[in-house]
Amino acid sequence: MTGTESRAPRHGTGDPLWPVYDRPSDLAAIESVPLEARGLPSSTYAAVARAARLRPDGPALTVLPSAEEWPRAVTVTFAELLAQVHRFANLLRAHGVARTTAVGLLSPNTALLPAALLAAQTAGIAAPVNPALSAEHAARLLASSGTRVLIAAGPELDAEAWRTAREVAHSLRLTALFALRPTACAGAAPELEPVDGVVVAHLDTAAAAHAPDRLVGVEPPAPGDLAACFHTGGTTGAPKLAAHTHANEITDAWMIAANRLLDEDSVLFAALPLFHVNALIVTVLGPLLRGQHVVWAGPSGYREPALYGVIWKIFEHHRVATLSAVPTVYSVLAQVPVDADLSALRFAVVGASALPPAVREAFEDHTGVELCEGYGLTEATCASARGFVGEDHRPGTVGQRLPYQRLKTVRVDADGAWHDLPPGEPGTLVIAGPTVFPGYVTGCGPYGPLLDSLGTVRDGWLDTGDLACVDPDGFVRLLGRAKDLIIRGGHNIDPAVVEDALLAHPGVTAASAVGRPDPHAGEVPVVYVTLSPDTAVPVAELLAFAAERVPERAAAPKDVMVWDGPLPVTDVGKPAKLPLRLDATRQAVVAELASCGVRLAPGERVGCELLDGRPLVRVPHPADRTLRLRVAAALDRYAFRWEFATEGRP
Repeated sequence: MTGTESRAPRHGTGDPLWPVYDRPSDLAAIESVPLEARGLPSSTYAAVARAARLRPDGPALTVLPSAEEWPRAVTVTFAELLAQVHRFANLLRAHGVARTTAVGLLSPNTALLPAALLAAQTAGIAAPVNPALSAEHAARLLASSGTRVLIAAGPELDAEAWRTAREVAHSLRLTALFALRPTACAGAAPELEPVDGVVVAHLDTAAAAHAPDRLVGVEPPAPGDLAACFHTGGTTGAPKLAAHTHANEITDAWMIAANRLLDEDSVLFAALPLFHVNALIVTVLGPLLRGQHVVWAGPSGYREPALYGVIWKIFEHHRVATLSAVPTVYSVLAQVPVDADLSALRFAVVGASALPPAVREAFEDHTGVELCEGYGLTEATCASARGFVGEDHRPGTVGQRLPYQRLKTVRVDADGAWHDLPPGEPGTLVIAGPTVFPGYVTGCGPYGPLLDSLGTVRDGWLDTGDLACVDPDGFVRLLGRAKDLIIRGGHNIDPAVVEDALLAHPGVTAASAVGRPDPHAGEVPVVYVTLSPDTAVPVAELLAFAAERVPERAAAPKDVMVWDGPLPVTDVGKPAKLPLRLDATRQAVVAELASCGVRLAPGERVGCELLDGRPLVRVPHPADRTLRLRVAAALDRYAFRWEFATEGRP
C-alpha cells in the first residue's frame, strides 16, 4: 500500500478532524462540534505514528545542508521519521529518561533535530534552548527544567555550541551528552572529547542498536503530560520556562492546520530555529497532522545571507506553497530579484512582531504573494489568531481568533481587579481555552517540574500583557504592549538581562532597557542609565561593556542614553518604562528625519504620545514637497502611527 492510497479522507469531506474552514464565518459551525469529538491525536508521538500509518512513503522532511549545497538535501519519509523517534526515545529511556525527566536540546537546525525533539517529548519533556546563549545562561535554563540528558550540536555542526554543551554537561553533572552531526555529512564521525562522569556519544551512533519499530519501556504520553518547556522573555532577571502539555501543542497545531488555505499536498518552507515554539507548532506538528511535506533551510536558517541568493530557486524546485517568517525576513525578500517560477507560492505567514504596512506593500508588490498575519505567545502555546487572504483579509488586524480559543479585553484597575470590556473596546487582551499553558517551571520536585502561572492566569484567562481590541467577529487589532518585553526581529529579549549587564559597570547607578522602533528588526534594545555624581563614561565604553556581558548577541544594546536626573518611576515607585519608550521612539524619528535631510527649525520638535495604547508620532511638516514624500516613505517603514504636525504648508 502506498502513502497516497492510505490517506485519510481529504480535508473537509466529512472527516471530523478536518471541518470546512475557508472563511471567517465558518468559525461558528466549527465550534458547534465539541473539540473532544474531533478525534485529535493524544500526543505529539501519536501524531507522528498517525502520519506514518497514513502516508508511510510520503516525504515528511527535506533538510538542506546549507544554501550553497541545497541540491544535496536529505529527505525523510513519515515512516523513517517514526523509526528515528523510536530509536531516540528508546535510547533516552535506556539513559534514565522517564515521563517527568527533561531532555535538553542545544543545537541549530539539522536533519536529526526534529526527530530528537519529538523523541524527547515521547520519552520525557523536551527543553530546547538557544545554542547561541552563554554556557552560564544555558545551564541556568536547563537546570530550571531539571535536564538530565542533553542533545547538542556536535563539533562539526557548531563548535561553539559544542563547547557550551560540554560546559553545561560538566556543571550540571548530566547523565549523557549526545552530539548531532551536520545534514548530509560525509565520512566517519570524529572522536568526541570525554566529559567526566558523563556518557558522550553521537546520537545516531548511540541509537543504532535500539529498536526502530516500537517503543521499548516507554509508555506513550497522555494528553495532560508535559511535552516541553520553552524559554520565554519576561520582566525579571530569572529565566522563565513556559510548560506545554501534549494537548496544548496538538490542539494549537490542529487549529493552525485546520483550514483550506493549504491542502495535503502543499509543501511548506521552514527556516526558524527549533528552540522557537513557532517552528515546532507551525512547521513540525501542523504539517504532521496534515501529512504535509516541509523543506527546512540549513542550520542558520533565515540568518544565512547566502540563502537569499537561491531562495526562489529552492521554492521553484520544491513547489513551496507557503513559508513562515518574521517581518525582518520579508523586508529583505522584497529586495531579492524574483528569478524563478513562484506559481506554487500561495501566501506567506508573518508574525512574532508588528508588521509595518510598508513591508507588507513592498513584499506583495514585489512577489505578487499575499502576507497572512498571525498573533500568539508562548504562554498560549503558540498561535491564538490568524488572518485570511483575498477578500477576507481585514487590514489592520492580526487575524481572527482560532477555533475553541476565547479572546476578550479587560480593564485592569490599580488594585489589579479585572473588568470585562464590550467587543471593540480597547483594553488588555486575555485568552482562555485549551492552549493556555499550565504554568511556568518554578523548580523540580520528586514528581517532575513544579508549575505556577505567577499571576498571569485568572479563572482560566491568560493575561497576554498586550493592548488590543477584539471585534464581534473575533478579529484582533493590536494597539501596543503593556508588558516590557523587547521583540527584535521576532526574538524575545528580557530587558532585565540588558539592565543587569549595565548595572555591573562601576559608574552606572541605574539602568532601564526598552525597545526602540526599527524599520528592519521591529525593535532594537536601547538602555537609559544614570551615572554616579561627577562621573563621565563614554557611551562607546558602556556599549562595549554591555556587549561582553549580555547572554546573547541579539540582546546587546544598540545605544545607551545618559538620563539627566532619576529615571522615571510610577506613583508607587516602580520603574516606568513608558516615558522611556516614547523618548526612544522620538529619537528614532529624529534620526530618520536627519537621514532624509530634514533639520528641525528652532522651536520645532517631534511629538510622541500614547493614543489607544500605541505611540502616535507628530512630525514637523517639511516645506519642500520632495522632502515630505521622502519623510513619508521613510516613516511608513515603521509599525507606529505618525502624522505631519502642521498641514497646509506648500
